[in-house]
Amino acid sequence: MTITEVLSRLDDKPLGAEMHEFARSLFPICRSITGPGFRETMARVEERIPVEVHEVPSGTAAFDWVVPREWRIRDAYVKDAGGCRVIDFQECNLHVVGYSVPVQARMTLDELRPHLHTLPDKPDWIPYRTSYYTDAWGFCLTQRALDALIESTAEGAEFEVCVDSTLEDGALTYAECLLPGSSTEEVLISCHACHPSLANDNLSGMAVAVALAQLLGGVARRYSYRFVFIPGTIGSIVWLSRNEEAAARIRHGLVIANVGDPGDLHYKKSRRGDAEIDRAVGYVLGLHARRHVIEEFSPYGYDERQYCSPGFDLPVGSLTRTPFGRYPEYHTSADNLDFIEPAALEDSLAAYLRVFEVLEGNGRYVNRLPKCEPQLGKRGLYRAIGTTPGDRTPEMALLWVLNQSDGEHTLLDIAVRSGLPFAAIRTAADALLEHGLLGESDPQG
Repeated sequence: MTITEVLSRLDDKPLGAEMHEFARSLFPICRSITGPGFRETMARVEERIPVEVHEVPSGTAAFDWVVPREWRIRDAYVKDAGGCRVIDFQECNLHVVGYSVPVQARMTLDELRPHLHTLPDKPDWIPYRTSYYTDAWGFCLTQRALDALIESTAEGAEFEVCVDSTLEDGALTYAECLLPGSSTEEVLISCHACHPSLANDNLSGMAVAVALAQLLGGVARRYSYRFVFIPGTIGSIVWLSRNEEAAARIRHGLVIANVGDPGDLHYKKSRRGDAEIDRAVGYVLGLHARRHVIEEFSPYGYDERQYCSPGFDLPVGSLTRTPFGRYPEYHTSADNLDFIEPAALEDSLAAYLRVFEVLEGNGRYVNRLPKCEPQLGKRGLYRAIGTTPGDRTPEMALLWVLNQSDGEHTLLDIAVRSGLPFAAIRTAADALLEHGLLGESDPQG
Protein backbone atom coordinates (compact mmCIF):
# COMPACT_ATOMS: atom_id res chain seq x y z
CA MET A 1 0.00 0.00 0.00
CA THR A 2 1.10 3.60 -0.64
CA ILE A 3 0.40 6.82 1.20
CA THR A 4 -1.79 7.87 -1.72
CA GLU A 5 -3.92 4.77 -1.18
CA VAL A 6 -4.09 5.43 2.56
CA LEU A 7 -5.35 8.95 1.86
CA SER A 8 -8.00 7.62 -0.52
CA ARG A 9 -9.32 5.33 2.21
CA LEU A 10 -9.46 7.84 5.08
CA ASP A 11 -13.13 8.56 4.41
CA ASP A 12 -13.92 4.84 4.70
CA LYS A 13 -12.63 4.70 8.26
CA PRO A 14 -12.75 8.09 9.97
CA LEU A 15 -9.97 8.21 12.54
CA GLY A 16 -10.90 11.46 14.28
CA ALA A 17 -13.02 9.79 16.97
CA GLU A 18 -10.30 7.21 17.59
CA MET A 19 -7.64 9.90 18.03
CA HIS A 20 -9.92 11.89 20.30
CA GLU A 21 -10.53 8.83 22.45
CA PHE A 22 -6.78 8.25 22.77
CA ALA A 23 -6.38 11.86 23.92
CA ARG A 24 -9.18 11.27 26.42
CA SER A 25 -7.35 8.28 27.89
CA LEU A 26 -4.21 10.38 28.41
CA PHE A 27 -5.91 13.51 29.72
CA PRO A 28 -5.96 12.69 33.48
CA ILE A 29 -2.25 11.83 33.69
CA CYS A 30 -0.07 14.40 35.46
CA ARG A 31 2.84 14.74 33.05
CA SER A 32 5.92 16.89 33.46
CA ILE A 33 9.37 17.05 31.90
CA THR A 34 10.40 14.11 34.09
CA GLY A 35 8.71 11.60 36.33
CA PRO A 36 6.16 8.79 36.42
CA GLY A 37 3.47 10.71 34.49
CA PHE A 38 5.69 10.93 31.43
CA ARG A 39 6.60 7.24 31.75
CA GLU A 40 2.97 6.20 32.04
CA THR A 41 2.16 8.22 28.94
CA MET A 42 4.95 6.51 26.99
CA ALA A 43 3.63 3.13 28.14
CA ARG A 44 0.23 4.05 26.65
CA VAL A 45 1.94 5.07 23.40
CA GLU A 46 3.85 1.78 23.37
CA GLU A 47 0.54 -0.10 23.45
CA ARG A 48 -0.17 1.34 20.00
CA ILE A 49 3.17 1.64 18.21
CA PRO A 50 6.62 0.11 18.75
CA VAL A 51 8.81 2.51 20.72
CA GLU A 52 12.19 2.37 22.39
CA VAL A 53 12.16 4.17 25.74
CA HIS A 54 15.33 5.89 26.95
CA GLU A 55 16.24 7.07 30.45
CA VAL A 56 18.89 9.78 30.82
CA PRO A 57 20.18 10.27 34.40
CA SER A 58 19.85 13.59 36.21
CA GLY A 59 23.05 15.59 35.99
CA THR A 60 23.89 14.39 32.47
CA ALA A 61 25.34 17.20 30.38
CA ALA A 62 23.54 18.08 27.14
CA PHE A 63 25.47 20.86 25.41
CA ASP A 64 24.98 23.91 27.68
CA TRP A 65 22.19 22.22 29.64
CA VAL A 66 22.03 19.56 32.36
CA VAL A 67 19.30 16.95 32.81
CA PRO A 68 17.30 18.21 35.81
CA ARG A 69 16.25 16.38 38.93
CA GLU A 70 13.22 14.16 38.59
CA TRP A 71 9.93 15.47 39.93
CA ARG A 72 7.35 13.21 41.53
CA ILE A 73 4.10 14.40 43.03
CA ARG A 74 1.62 12.36 45.04
CA ASP A 75 -0.74 15.00 46.38
CA ALA A 76 -1.15 18.74 46.90
CA TYR A 77 -3.84 20.75 48.61
CA VAL A 78 -4.80 23.80 50.61
CA LYS A 79 -7.22 23.12 53.50
CA ASP A 80 -9.23 25.77 55.29
CA ALA A 81 -9.71 25.96 59.06
CA GLY A 82 -12.50 23.39 58.85
CA GLY A 83 -10.29 20.86 57.09
CA CYS A 84 -11.97 21.27 53.71
CA ARG A 85 -9.75 21.17 50.63
CA VAL A 86 -10.29 24.52 48.95
CA ILE A 87 -7.58 23.78 46.36
CA ASP A 88 -7.15 20.12 45.47
CA PHE A 89 -4.59 18.53 43.13
CA GLN A 90 -6.70 15.37 43.07
CA GLU A 91 -9.54 17.33 41.51
CA CYS A 92 -7.39 18.87 38.74
CA ASN A 93 -3.66 18.42 38.24
CA LEU A 94 -3.35 22.00 36.97
CA HIS A 95 -3.99 23.18 40.53
CA VAL A 96 -0.33 22.71 41.45
CA VAL A 97 2.55 24.61 39.85
CA GLY A 98 4.58 22.04 37.94
CA TYR A 99 7.85 21.10 39.65
CA SER A 100 6.76 22.57 43.00
CA VAL A 101 9.15 21.69 45.81
CA PRO A 102 7.66 19.90 48.85
CA VAL A 103 5.77 22.03 51.36
CA GLN A 104 4.08 21.21 54.66
CA ALA A 105 3.06 24.34 56.55
CA ARG A 106 0.32 26.42 58.12
CA MET A 107 -0.04 30.01 56.98
CA THR A 108 -2.45 32.88 56.72
CA LEU A 109 -4.06 33.90 53.45
CA ASP A 110 -1.70 36.90 53.26
CA GLU A 111 1.26 34.53 53.49
CA LEU A 112 -0.28 32.11 50.99
CA ARG A 113 -1.39 34.73 48.50
CA PRO A 114 2.01 35.20 46.69
CA HIS A 115 1.92 31.48 45.84
CA LEU A 116 -1.55 31.58 44.25
CA HIS A 117 -1.90 32.11 40.49
CA THR A 118 -5.09 33.08 38.65
CA LEU A 119 -6.28 34.62 35.39
CA PRO A 120 -8.27 37.72 36.38
CA ASP A 121 -9.48 38.30 32.81
CA LYS A 122 -10.68 34.67 32.55
CA PRO A 123 -12.25 34.17 35.99
CA ASP A 124 -13.48 30.60 35.44
CA TRP A 125 -10.25 29.14 34.02
CA ILE A 126 -7.29 27.65 35.90
CA PRO A 127 -3.88 28.70 34.52
CA TYR A 128 -1.06 26.24 33.83
CA ARG A 129 2.20 27.31 35.48
CA THR A 130 5.58 25.63 35.97
CA SER A 131 8.80 26.22 37.87
CA TYR A 132 11.18 23.79 36.17
CA TYR A 133 14.53 25.40 36.89
CA THR A 134 13.81 27.38 40.08
CA ASP A 135 13.05 25.84 43.47
CA ALA A 136 9.61 27.26 44.13
CA TRP A 137 6.06 26.14 44.79
CA GLY A 138 2.58 27.34 44.14
CA PHE A 139 -1.05 26.64 43.35
CA CYS A 140 -3.28 27.64 40.45
CA LEU A 141 -7.00 28.29 40.76
CA THR A 142 -9.77 30.26 39.13
CA GLN A 143 -10.10 33.93 39.94
CA ARG A 144 -13.67 33.23 41.01
CA ALA A 145 -12.47 30.62 43.52
CA LEU A 146 -9.84 33.01 44.88
CA ASP A 147 -12.40 35.78 45.28
CA ALA A 148 -14.68 33.43 47.22
CA LEU A 149 -11.75 32.33 49.38
CA ILE A 150 -10.86 35.91 50.23
CA GLU A 151 -14.46 36.76 51.06
CA SER A 152 -14.99 33.73 53.30
CA THR A 153 -11.70 33.80 55.21
CA ALA A 154 -11.69 35.35 58.65
CA GLU A 155 -8.82 37.65 59.56
CA GLY A 156 -5.86 35.67 60.88
CA ALA A 157 -7.33 32.30 59.89
CA GLU A 158 -4.73 29.74 58.93
CA PHE A 159 -4.66 27.27 56.07
CA GLU A 160 -2.95 23.91 55.96
CA VAL A 161 -0.71 23.84 52.88
CA CYS A 162 0.72 20.62 51.52
CA VAL A 163 2.73 19.77 48.41
CA ASP A 164 3.60 16.10 48.75
CA SER A 165 6.36 15.98 46.14
CA THR A 166 10.00 15.02 45.73
CA LEU A 167 12.67 16.62 43.61
CA GLU A 168 15.62 14.25 43.56
CA ASP A 169 18.14 12.68 41.21
CA GLY A 170 16.38 10.36 38.80
CA ALA A 171 16.12 10.44 35.01
CA LEU A 172 14.61 12.16 32.01
CA THR A 173 12.53 9.87 29.80
CA TYR A 174 11.97 10.03 26.07
CA ALA A 175 10.75 7.53 23.48
CA GLU A 176 11.42 6.88 19.80
CA CYS A 177 9.60 4.96 17.10
CA LEU A 178 11.73 4.29 14.01
CA LEU A 179 10.03 2.94 10.89
CA PRO A 180 12.83 1.88 8.51
CA GLY A 181 12.48 2.64 4.82
CA SER A 182 14.44 1.60 1.76
CA SER A 183 16.74 4.54 2.51
CA THR A 184 18.47 5.40 5.76
CA GLU A 185 17.60 9.06 5.16
CA GLU A 186 15.00 10.11 7.68
CA VAL A 187 11.86 12.15 8.17
CA LEU A 188 11.60 13.41 11.76
CA ILE A 189 8.27 13.89 13.54
CA SER A 190 8.88 15.48 16.94
CA CYS A 191 6.18 15.66 19.60
CA HIS A 192 6.45 17.16 23.08
CA ALA A 193 4.60 15.03 25.63
CA CYS A 194 5.28 16.80 28.93
CA HIS A 195 2.14 18.77 29.76
CA PRO A 196 -0.50 17.62 32.22
CA SER A 197 -4.22 17.89 31.37
CA LEU A 198 -3.97 20.11 28.29
CA ALA A 199 -5.72 18.65 25.27
CA ASN A 200 -4.61 20.75 22.28
CA ASP A 201 -1.15 21.77 23.43
CA ASN A 202 0.11 18.26 24.04
CA LEU A 203 -2.42 15.49 23.57
CA SER A 204 -3.59 16.40 20.06
CA GLY A 205 -0.02 16.16 18.80
CA MET A 206 0.49 12.78 20.44
CA ALA A 207 -2.79 11.43 19.10
CA VAL A 208 -2.02 12.48 15.51
CA ALA A 209 1.62 11.34 15.76
CA VAL A 210 0.58 7.87 16.95
CA ALA A 211 -2.01 7.61 14.17
CA LEU A 212 0.62 8.64 11.62
CA ALA A 213 3.03 5.99 12.88
CA GLN A 214 0.31 3.35 12.71
CA LEU A 215 -0.61 4.28 9.12
CA LEU A 216 2.96 4.69 7.88
CA GLY A 217 3.86 1.35 9.41
CA GLY A 218 1.65 -0.31 6.80
CA VAL A 219 2.95 1.40 3.65
CA ALA A 220 5.99 1.02 1.42
CA ARG A 221 8.43 3.72 2.48
CA ARG A 222 11.34 5.33 0.67
CA TYR A 223 12.38 7.31 3.74
CA SER A 224 12.80 6.06 7.27
CA TYR A 225 10.45 7.81 9.70
CA ARG A 226 11.60 8.68 13.21
CA PHE A 227 8.96 9.71 15.76
CA VAL A 228 10.33 11.20 18.97
CA PHE A 229 8.18 11.80 22.05
CA ILE A 230 10.07 14.15 24.33
CA PRO A 231 9.67 16.68 27.12
CA GLY A 232 9.65 20.18 25.63
CA THR A 233 12.95 22.05 25.13
CA ILE A 234 15.16 19.93 27.37
CA GLY A 235 14.01 16.78 25.56
CA SER A 236 15.06 17.90 22.10
CA ILE A 237 18.34 19.24 23.48
CA VAL A 238 19.05 15.91 25.18
CA TRP A 239 18.01 13.95 22.07
CA LEU A 240 20.27 16.01 19.81
CA SER A 241 23.19 15.71 22.23
CA ARG A 242 22.90 11.92 22.16
CA ASN A 243 22.01 11.48 18.48
CA GLU A 244 24.21 13.69 16.35
CA GLU A 245 24.83 10.82 13.92
CA ALA A 246 21.10 10.18 13.54
CA ALA A 247 20.45 13.91 13.22
CA ALA A 248 22.78 14.02 10.22
CA ARG A 249 20.42 11.61 8.41
CA ILE A 250 17.36 13.85 8.82
CA ARG A 251 16.31 15.20 5.43
CA HIS A 252 12.91 16.57 6.44
CA GLY A 253 11.20 17.21 9.77
CA LEU A 254 8.06 18.54 11.40
CA VAL A 255 7.26 19.48 14.99
CA ILE A 256 3.67 18.50 15.74
CA ALA A 257 1.47 20.24 18.34
CA ASN A 258 -1.82 22.13 18.56
CA VAL A 259 -3.47 20.07 15.82
CA GLY A 260 -6.89 19.50 17.38
CA ASP A 261 -8.51 22.94 17.52
CA PRO A 262 -10.90 24.17 14.81
CA GLY A 263 -8.59 26.93 13.60
CA ASP A 264 -6.83 27.18 10.25
CA LEU A 265 -3.67 25.23 9.53
CA HIS A 266 -0.45 27.17 10.13
CA TYR A 267 3.05 26.33 8.98
CA LYS A 268 6.20 27.85 10.40
CA LYS A 269 9.12 27.40 8.01
CA SER A 270 12.46 25.89 8.88
CA ARG A 271 15.46 28.13 9.47
CA ARG A 272 16.51 27.50 5.86
CA GLY A 273 13.22 28.86 4.60
CA ASP A 274 13.37 27.12 1.22
CA ALA A 275 14.00 23.52 2.25
CA GLU A 276 12.05 20.77 0.50
CA ILE A 277 9.84 20.37 3.57
CA ASP A 278 8.97 24.09 3.42
CA ARG A 279 8.01 23.85 -0.26
CA ALA A 280 6.12 20.58 0.23
CA VAL A 281 3.99 21.94 3.08
CA GLY A 282 3.36 25.18 1.21
CA TYR A 283 2.19 23.26 -1.85
CA VAL A 284 -0.06 20.92 0.16
CA LEU A 285 -1.71 23.74 2.10
CA GLY A 286 -2.13 25.83 -1.02
CA LEU A 287 -3.87 22.99 -2.84
CA HIS A 288 -5.92 21.43 -0.05
CA ALA A 289 -6.45 23.98 2.73
CA ARG A 290 -9.03 26.62 1.84
CA ARG A 291 -7.60 28.90 4.52
CA HIS A 292 -4.09 28.59 5.89
CA VAL A 293 -1.15 30.67 7.06
CA ILE A 294 2.54 30.24 6.25
CA GLU A 295 5.02 32.08 8.46
CA GLU A 296 8.75 32.65 8.31
CA PHE A 297 11.10 31.02 10.80
CA SER A 298 11.55 32.51 14.25
CA PRO A 299 13.95 31.24 16.95
CA TYR A 300 11.05 31.29 19.41
CA GLY A 301 8.48 28.54 19.76
CA TYR A 302 8.59 24.78 20.18
CA ASP A 303 11.42 22.31 19.63
CA GLU A 304 11.99 23.40 16.02
CA ARG A 305 14.21 26.10 17.47
CA GLN A 306 16.58 23.41 18.78
CA TYR A 307 16.59 21.37 15.56
CA CYS A 308 17.13 24.61 13.63
CA SER A 309 19.92 25.92 15.87
CA PRO A 310 22.90 26.92 13.68
CA GLY A 311 25.03 23.99 14.80
CA PHE A 312 22.46 21.60 13.31
CA ASP A 313 20.36 23.72 10.92
CA LEU A 314 18.06 20.80 10.20
CA PRO A 315 15.20 21.26 7.72
CA VAL A 316 12.51 21.11 10.41
CA GLY A 317 9.36 23.23 10.38
CA SER A 318 6.25 23.22 12.55
CA LEU A 319 2.80 22.32 11.18
CA THR A 320 -0.02 23.22 13.58
CA ARG A 321 -3.50 24.57 13.59
CA THR A 322 -3.75 27.71 15.76
CA PRO A 323 -0.18 28.30 17.01
CA PHE A 324 0.66 28.35 20.70
CA GLY A 325 -0.36 31.45 22.60
CA ARG A 326 -2.81 32.61 19.92
CA TYR A 327 -5.94 31.01 21.27
CA PRO A 328 -7.39 32.12 24.61
CA GLU A 329 -7.56 28.57 25.97
CA TYR A 330 -3.78 28.07 25.63
CA HIS A 331 -2.16 26.91 28.88
CA THR A 332 -5.43 26.98 30.81
CA SER A 333 -8.00 24.49 31.99
CA ALA A 334 -10.15 25.52 29.02
CA ASP A 335 -7.74 23.60 26.77
CA ASN A 336 -9.79 20.53 27.50
CA LEU A 337 -11.28 17.62 25.59
CA ASP A 338 -14.22 19.74 24.45
CA PHE A 339 -11.82 22.19 22.81
CA ILE A 340 -10.31 19.62 20.43
CA GLU A 341 -12.48 18.19 17.68
CA PRO A 342 -12.34 14.80 15.91
CA ALA A 343 -12.80 16.54 12.55
CA ALA A 344 -9.83 18.85 13.21
CA LEU A 345 -7.64 15.93 14.28
CA GLU A 346 -8.55 14.08 11.10
CA ASP A 347 -7.90 17.11 8.91
CA SER A 348 -4.48 17.55 10.52
CA LEU A 349 -3.70 13.86 9.99
CA ALA A 350 -4.60 14.16 6.30
CA ALA A 351 -2.40 17.26 5.92
CA TYR A 352 0.62 15.42 7.35
CA LEU A 353 -0.02 12.41 5.12
CA ARG A 354 -0.25 14.63 2.03
CA VAL A 355 3.09 16.21 2.93
CA PHE A 356 4.66 12.78 3.31
CA GLU A 357 3.07 11.70 0.02
CA VAL A 358 4.97 14.54 -1.67
CA LEU A 359 8.25 13.78 0.10
CA GLU A 360 8.01 10.08 -0.74
CA GLY A 361 7.20 10.65 -4.40
CA ASN A 362 9.38 13.62 -5.21
CA GLY A 363 12.24 13.19 -7.66
CA ARG A 364 14.09 14.81 -10.54
CA TYR A 365 13.96 13.34 -14.06
CA VAL A 366 15.06 13.96 -17.66
CA ASN A 367 12.89 13.80 -20.77
CA ARG A 368 14.56 11.32 -23.14
CA LEU A 369 12.80 12.78 -26.20
CA PRO A 370 13.01 16.49 -25.44
CA LYS A 371 12.64 17.77 -29.02
CA CYS A 372 8.90 18.31 -29.43
CA GLU A 373 6.26 16.17 -27.79
CA PRO A 374 6.54 12.40 -28.17
CA GLN A 375 3.46 10.67 -29.57
CA LEU A 376 1.69 9.47 -26.46
CA GLY A 377 -1.34 7.83 -28.04
CA LYS A 378 0.59 5.14 -29.91
CA ARG A 379 2.24 4.12 -26.66
CA GLY A 380 -1.09 3.64 -24.89
CA LEU A 381 -0.17 6.20 -22.25
CA TYR A 382 -3.60 7.73 -21.99
CA ARG A 383 -5.07 4.36 -21.12
CA ALA A 384 -2.17 3.64 -18.75
CA ILE A 385 -2.93 6.68 -16.61
CA GLY A 386 -6.68 6.23 -16.62
CA THR A 387 -7.81 9.21 -18.69
CA THR A 388 -11.59 9.61 -18.61
CA PRO A 389 -13.87 11.84 -20.72
CA GLY A 390 -14.04 15.35 -19.31
CA ASP A 391 -11.03 14.92 -16.99
CA ARG A 392 -7.89 16.36 -18.52
CA THR A 393 -5.81 16.12 -15.34
CA PRO A 394 -3.94 12.91 -16.32
CA GLU A 395 -3.21 14.24 -19.81
CA MET A 396 -2.04 17.61 -18.50
CA ALA A 397 0.13 15.86 -15.92
CA LEU A 398 1.89 13.92 -18.71
CA LEU A 399 2.52 17.08 -20.68
CA TRP A 400 3.75 19.05 -17.68
CA VAL A 401 6.14 16.29 -16.60
CA LEU A 402 7.55 15.93 -20.13
CA ASN A 403 7.94 19.67 -20.54
CA GLN A 404 9.58 20.37 -17.18
CA SER A 405 11.75 17.25 -16.83
CA ASP A 406 15.04 18.82 -17.83
CA GLY A 407 17.09 17.58 -14.89
CA GLU A 408 16.58 20.86 -13.07
CA HIS A 409 12.96 20.64 -11.91
CA THR A 410 11.63 18.17 -9.35
CA LEU A 411 8.16 16.67 -9.47
CA LEU A 412 7.26 18.99 -6.60
CA ASP A 413 8.39 21.95 -8.71
CA ILE A 414 6.17 20.69 -11.52
CA ALA A 415 3.19 20.19 -9.22
CA VAL A 416 3.57 23.70 -7.84
CA ARG A 417 3.86 25.30 -11.26
CA SER A 418 1.04 23.31 -12.82
CA GLY A 419 -1.31 23.47 -9.85
CA LEU A 420 -2.11 19.80 -10.34
CA PRO A 421 -2.42 17.20 -7.56
CA PHE A 422 0.94 15.69 -6.72
CA ALA A 423 -0.48 12.18 -7.05
CA ALA A 424 -1.35 12.93 -10.69
CA ILE A 425 2.18 14.21 -11.37
CA ARG A 426 3.71 11.12 -9.73
CA THR A 427 1.42 8.79 -11.70
CA ALA A 428 2.36 10.51 -14.95
CA ALA A 429 6.07 10.24 -14.14
CA ASP A 430 5.72 6.54 -13.38
CA ALA A 431 3.94 5.93 -16.69
CA LEU A 432 6.57 7.86 -18.62
CA LEU A 433 9.36 5.98 -16.88
CA GLU A 434 7.72 2.68 -17.73
CA HIS A 435 7.52 3.62 -21.41
CA GLY A 436 11.11 4.82 -21.57
CA LEU A 437 10.26 8.48 -22.15
CA LEU A 438 11.70 9.61 -18.84
CA GLY A 439 15.01 8.81 -17.21
CA GLU A 440 16.56 9.37 -13.82
CA SER A 441 18.42 12.64 -13.51
CA ASP A 442 22.11 12.39 -12.77
CA PRO A 443 22.32 13.48 -9.10
CA GLN A 444 25.77 14.90 -9.83
CA GLY A 445 24.59 16.70 -12.95
